[in-house]
Amino acid sequence: MTQPRTTTTPSPLPATVWLPGPRDSEISPTAPAVLPVWAIDKIRTEFARRPGHTPAPLLRLVISDTDEGMDARTPCTQDTDPDHPHNASRTTPVLLAELHPSTLPTAGVRSQYGSEEQGAIDDAWPGFFHRAHRLLRGNGLLLLATRQRRDADRLTDPLGLLVAAARTAGFRYLQHIVIVHGHPVGDRIVPAPPDDAPPGLIHCDLLVLRAQGSRP
Repeated sequence: MTQPRTTTTPSPLPATVWLPGPRDSEISPTAPAVLPVWAIDKIRTEFARRPGHTPAPLLRLVISDTDEGMDARTPCTQDTDPDHPHNASRTTPVLLAELHPSTLPTAGVRSQYGSEEQGAIDDAWPGFFHRAHRLLRGNGLLLLATRQRRDADRLTDPLGLLVAAARTAGFRYLQHIVIVHGHPVGDRIVPAPPDDAPPGLIHCDLLVLRAQGSRP
């Protein structure tokens, strides 16, 4: 299932819709996480363990704030699979960052430094994408999971700002995936939104970005 979505790109990319399967249980993610368990399993299959490719480690960040010193407060877990051992020295990881909507800016944030290379030492939001770009060695995948939020009874969509900030750091925007919160009952999907989601919101968004080129 695809539908056009207007982004900051001249030609909008289609949005792919992921629905839970009949055996997938919908357990509401606990904030600041935003993804259901079945979606993380699908991410492992689609992006970290693709047939014909060397399995890549999946590094998962659950970001609760983007203030100064955010790296020290952000937990990072690595997916482990005894049937698919990883060689960290040879395989570029896939980086999955779950960004709770309460952590996202409502306006663009500029680096306090002049060049893109120096942006990697920025605190907080501008530096996150630069540090991720360096980790991914110029060709790895960054997956950003978030959802809309409600500010003063107005729904705010952060995706345009995320894409713009990622491009500044050297990422290319590849795909937008809509992940439905719900569970199948017969021939329909019964909504099962997270407890802290705005009323009426039954999906989260996954942006797929690839690091381009290399940076010192």
